[in-house]
Amino acid sequence: MANINTAGVDPTKMGVGRAIAVLTSGGDAQGMNAAVRATVRVGLYTGAKVFFVHEGYQGLVDGGDHIRPATWESVSMMLQLGGTVIGSARCKDFQTREGRLKAAFNLVKLGVTNLCVIGGDGSLTGANIFRTEWSDLLKDLISKGKQSEEAKTSSHLNIVGMVGSIDNDFCGTDMTIGTDSALHRIIEVVDSITTTAQSHQRAFILEVMGRHCGYLALVTALACGADWVFIPEMPPDDGWEDHLCRRLTETRKAGSRLNVIIVAEGAINKEGKPITCDQLKDLVTKRLGYDTRATTLGHVQRGGTPSAFDRVLGSRMGVEAVMALLEATPETPACVVSLSGNQAVRLPLMEYVWKYHTFFNNWNTYKLLAHVRPPETKSNINVAILNVGAPCAGMNAAVRTAVRIGIIQGHNMLAVHDGFEGLAEEKIEPITWNTVGDWTGKGGSELGTKRVLPGKYMEEISLNIAKYNIHALVIIGGFEAFSGALEMVQGREKYEELCIPMVIIPATVSNNVPGSDFSIGADTALNTITTVRDTAHTLSGCTVYKYHNDYQPIFVNNFINLKKEAYIICLHGVLNHGGGGRFHTRLANQCLLASRLVPVVLVRPCFRVGANLVLEKAVRY
Repeated sequence: MANINTAGVDPTKMGVGRAIAVLTSGGDAQGMNAAVRATVRVGLYTGAKVFFVHEGYQGLVDGGDHIRPATWESVSMMLQLGGTVIGSARCKDFQTREGRLKAAFNLVKLGVTNLCVIGGDGSLTGANIFRTEWSDLLKDLISKGKQSEEAKTSSHLNIVGMVGSIDNDFCGTDMTIGTDSALHRIIEVVDSITTTAQSHQRAFILEVMGRHCGYLALVTALACGADWVFIPEMPPDDGWEDHLCRRLTETRKAGSRLNVIIVAEGAINKEGKPITCDQLKDLVTKRLGYDTRATTLGHVQRGGTPSAFDRVLGSRMGVEAVMALLEATPETPACVVSLSGNQAVRLPLMEYVWKYHTFFNNWNTYKLLAHVRPPETKSNINVAILNVGAPCAGMNAAVRTAVRIGIIQGHNMLAVHDGFEGLAEEKIEPITWNTVGDWTGKGGSELGTKRVLPGKYMEEISLNIAKYNIHALVIIGGFEAFSGALEMVQGREKYEELCIPMVIIPATVSNNVPGSDFSIGADTALNTITTVRDTAHTLSGCTVYKYHNDYQPIFVNNFINLKKEAYIICLHGVLNHGGGGRFHTRLANQCLLASRLVPVVLVRPCFRVGANLVLEKAVRY
């Protein structure tokens, strides 16, 4: 990832004398505005001129008022908005050489030689064609006497792309801008449908977007524990109708009151024929007699505000895109900014390699958790699972996966309630496949969790490990889980029963477990914080509250107005929760980027207010 503070180079001078144009093209995606905002502000910071191109490539061809100067203030309200503020349009004119000649003329006229394109595969391919033809287009302009002097100083065009697509269908990137937000929309609908389906013992069939790519459908099925998923990449085997009905029947016999089937809009069978919601509804109704409903989400998946992840992703990609443009030379190939292992990286636009491992990992995990039958033979290995520390969203999903994978391997799975304390007090019981069936969408910790460390219970824990013949421990939690596991390892010198494999799964909103970039629960917390901030920001524009004094804030539904000076979200325990507070800055920094908060310094230590989010009075740096 590029570093703006390049050694020996003044970052505020890097773009002097340069001009950058930014456009969005193709289908809109949440987070595009964050990418536009970052491109504009970083470009201006480096001293470059920045231009909006409204209505995508059509605006580039038409020119005039469609290409306007961008200012710092013009992007001040973009971050939390869905869609694309500068517009997007399908453009047949740009597909012709004459249209691209007009686009070149409009850019040359403004001295723009750097183009940032935010869009899908087709949009970025068009940008690369434009760059390839640039020299010939300039020659045509000069031969026609159009902008001959300007054309001579615009000898090459730098192109950088950012992938905006809710389908996550672009090769070479782990995640595209908009995908995470679309998944949030879908999961919200699934959670809502689940409640009514359980009430009436219904089967629901949900169609999501994905004409050629089944990422949304697959990950939705994985996240909600769907009974079946149909995607275009993996047509079902012959006889899938019987298999599906058998699967739904087994689920009902196991005690479930509902069935959920996820279908990508491009789902097909082995013969390439479409598999539709109506077809599935008729199948389930006629063969099983279940009360069945079909729902097609449509463009609601594109709508709404972007998630915290997409805001951060768009912002990071925008920064990287500007640096790539300013560092480019005439020999530098056009590149696309991608996400690889939580890092923004540059890949040659037309030389990316499709990596299949992420898709197949998701596919195989879904099949294991939903379709594989537990073996009849047992391994005689007992694996205990416990939650440690504060509860967080996603803990139950992690327990469900660990339990089911263990059962598939033939192991006996044991649930430990209330963390290390429960392990010491024998709160241990078997946990089955069906017990965790509906845990994916549940918040908190179904097993119960405590912050207590094992140090003072070491003898009792070792005795219970021997009593229940526990061969391995899966510890799900935050920094307390990490610290507790270390204490357990240190206790091996005295208690040989502790000499068993132990695995820690990071799960904490604080994202403070060493060795992990991202913890379970952090993303949900960021989205909650961002939502609160968006609400507070909306109200702050129309309401001013009074103060008892300069140090006494007035609480209003977990947030307060601070005379529009500045905002910071202080998480419970940031400054006064033992030594762990320093790690919370990782979450706070992400929150600052996702919710457009200004840099601030607290004027006094924050105080504890339970689980509330508090906006403290603050001053600018």
